[in-house]
Amino acid sequence: MRETSGTPVRRGPLRRTLIALVSVLSLAAAGASAAEADAPAPPTGWTQVFVDDFNGTAGTGVNTSNWQYATGHGYPGGPANWGTGEIENMTSSTNNVALDGAGNLRITPRRDAAGNWTSGRIETNRTDFQPPAGGKLRVQSRIQMPNVTGAAARGYWPAFWMLGAPYRGNYQNWPSVGELDILENVQGLNTVWATMHCGTNPGGPCNETTGLGGSTACPGATCQAGFHTYGMEWDRSTSPEEIRFYVDGINYHTVRANQVDATTWSNATNHGFFIILNVAMGGGFVDAFGGGPDGATVPGNPLVVDYVQVLQSAGGTTPPPTGNRDAYSAIQAESFDGQSGTITETTTDSGGGQNIGALANGDWALFRGVNFGSTAARQFSARVASGVGGGASGLVEVRLDSRTNAPIGTFALANTGGWQSWRTVPTNISSVTGTHDVYLTFTSGQSADFVNVNWFNFAR
Repeated sequence: MRETSGTPVRRGPLRRTLIALVSVLSLAAAGASAAEADAPAPPTGWTQVFVDDFNGTAGTGVNTSNWQYATGHGYPGGPANWGTGEIENMTSSTNNVALDGAGNLRITPRRDAAGNWTSGRIETNRTDFQPPAGGKLRVQSRIQMPNVTGAAARGYWPAFWMLGAPYRGNYQNWPSVGELDILENVQGLNTVWATMHCGTNPGGPCNETTGLGGSTACPGATCQAGFHTYGMEWDRSTSPEEIRFYVDGINYHTVRANQVDATTWSNATNHGFFIILNVAMGGGFVDAFGGGPDGATVPGNPLVVDYVQVLQSAGGTTPPPTGNRDAYSAIQAESFDGQSGTITETTTDSGGGQNIGALANGDWALFRGVNFGSTAARQFSARVASGVGGGASGLVEVRLDSRTNAPIGTFALANTGGWQSWRTVPTNISSVTGTHDVYLTFTSGQSADFVNVNWFNFAR
C-alpha cells in the first residue's frame, strides 16, 4: 500500500492472461475454502509471537488490545489522503470494520447517498515485529479479497502490509523507514502484488514510487473467489539477508539486501514494523489500472480476514544446496524456487506442461541445488520462444549462487515467430563442477517482454 501513488510493476500480465502458479513450498498454505479456520500451529523451530483469529460476536469491533483504528483521510500532520490519493474516509464504525461471528474480520467499503465513500483501516498496536539476529520472521494471513470483479470493482484497493516503526508519529519519513506490502490488489484483478518500498522518493535505489515489486495470479480459485494465505518471510539467516513473499506457499517474489546499498537497507530494516489491513478506494495504484471508483462501482464487498499470525524462528543457517536437480536433465522452468517478474502459462511445445513468460529486463528465476558432478559442464541450452516486436531483443543469462555474480554464459534472443514458437538455443559456458544454485536472469535495453522459457539443461 504505497504511501505515495504507485505504478504497476509488470507489463506481461496486461499482454497475456496470467495462469496460476502450481507448487508446494514450506509456507503454510490455505486453499480456497469458505470455512473459517484458526491460525495453524507453529512448525517445528518456530514460535508464535502474535495471533488474532477474529473469533467473536457478530457485529462487534476488533480487539483493541491487538489493534488500533486509523481514521479519517490521513494521519494527523501526515500527507493528505494517506499519501496515495485514495478518496475514502476511514472509520472505526462496525459498518466498516466488524467481526462476522464466523471467525472472520470484514473490512467493508460503503458509499452513501451523496456518493461519499467510507471504509476501514486497522493497525497493530505493536511496532516491534522483526526477526532476531540470525533468525526469521514470518507474517501471514488467510484472506479472501473483495469478491467483486469487472466494472463493479473499479476503485477497490485492498491490502495487507507493514510499515517501519519510525513512521508512527512522524509520517514524513517514507519510504526510507521501509514498507513491506504482503498483499495488494486493485480493480478485482486475479493478481496479488508484493512490494518492498525503501530509499528516497521519487526514484532512488528502490525505484520509488513503484518500489521493488513482483506479482502473480492466485493459485487455484481466483483471489476474489476464495481464501488464500498471503505471507512474508524475512530471513536474517541468509547471506545476503532476504525478504520473501508467498501466496499459498509459493514464493513468487524475493528482495535481497544486495539489491540496494547498505545504508538504504539498514534504514529500511534496522527496526520493528507494524501490520496494517485496509481497503482503500481510488488512488495512484488504482489509477494505473484505469481509475475509479465511479458510478459502476458496487459498494459493500468486504475484505474477509480469517486470521493474522506472526511467527519467529531463532538463529540458524540456511542448509546448503542438496543437489536434488540433475544439471544434465531438462529442468522445467516453472519448477523455480524463487522468481521476480515472471508468470507461468500453458505451453504448446512438445510434451505440454507449462512455461514461464512475461520475461523482461531485470526479471529472474532461481533453481536451487543443481548438481553438475565432478566432470565440468561446458554448455548451456534453453528452450525459448519470443513474440517481441519492433526489432527488440534481449539476453538470457546463467549465473551461479548469486544474481550479482558475473554470468557464466549468455545468449541473445529476438523474435522467434511467436510466444509459442519454440527453439532450443545452446551457448558455451565457463566450466562448472559441484552443486550450485542457478539463476536465469534476463537483460534488455528495452522494457518490453522479450522471451518465454520452457526448460533448460547443461552439457559436458
